[in-house]
Amino acid sequence: MANERPTLYTGMTNNLVKRAYQHKNELIDGFTKKYHIHKLVYYEIFNTAIEAIYREKQIKDLDKKEKIELIKIKNREFKDLYQDIIN
Repeated sequence: MANERPTLYTGMTNNLVKRAYQHKNELIDGFTKKYHIHKLVYYEIFNTAIEAIYREKQIKDLDKKEKIELIKIKNREFKDLYQDIIN
């Protein structure tokens, strides 16, 4: 997730549609609400929670520049992908 700056947030969930909706509508107190992080700009899907947690930790270990490059591979314009996942 990102805001316009971009400030980036990395997380893991078993329900991407629900979790993105919560962040977009600031329904959860914390980092994403404080920094108005509303755009789903990147996601990966895994078969198991263990795989997802492992990948989340890998991404969190990247510096900001590396995270931005990772996002640009799939989403060059940093468009909000939320509509793509709800359709």
